[in-house]
Amino acid sequence: MATFVLIPGMCHGGWCFDELAEQLRGHGHRAYPLTLTGLSERSHLLHGTVNLDTHIQDVTGVLAAENIDDAVLVGHSYGGMVITGVADRMPDRVTASVYLDAMVPENGDSCWSLVTERERQWYTDVTETGYAVRPLPFFDARATPHPLASLFQPLRLTSDLTQTRRRVYVYAAGWDGESPFSAVHQRLREDPAWTTHALDSGHNLMRDAPLELLKILLDAGEPR
Repeated sequence: MATFVLIPGMCHGGWCFDELAEQLRGHGHRAYPLTLTGLSERSHLLHGTVNLDTHIQDVTGVLAAENIDDAVLVGHSYGGMVITGVADRMPDRVTASVYLDAMVPENGDSCWSLVTERERQWYTDVTETGYAVRPLPFFDARATPHPLASLFQPLRLTSDLTQTRRRVYVYAAGWDGESPFSAVHQRLREDPAWTTHALDSGHNLMRDAPLELLKILLDAGEPR
């Protein structure tokens, strides 16, 4: 039995993993789809100081409270920033990190430093409060504004992430237009420390390629 900890991308809550979590549980695994502070059902906790560290602490807190020491961390899009920080803070509790069309940061990187000018224009479309980014029009109706500080805060890493036994990247090859994740996918598929997959899917892999994604996650959760 593996334990999957599922981290959403910007503006989304744990609900985006509901069907995937149900499938994983159906195969006998534990699955924790998490909603980060300030989003979705936790949107009432949104304030100007909710940042990347807050979101990393959301996850490390669950690992500690639930006594999880075999976590398969799964991060979609922005969630790649979060799971990288979690693997750095709690390497002994993480067996695999799976990035779903996601950012793969290094020490000192932020979302702002990693994205293209197109995404930066989106980041500047803030709400009236000045500390949250509006969801894009085509997002799920349940999407909520995303804490702005989490996009600008650099990630600080202190450990060697190669200690994570398995690192997997799942690339969505079916973007309508150029994918902002093409360069990271090309880089990682040349790196023998990574297992990479390319699926004929839009960015929302959980919705567009559920069966293929489930197979990849089940493989990532297999004992080695």
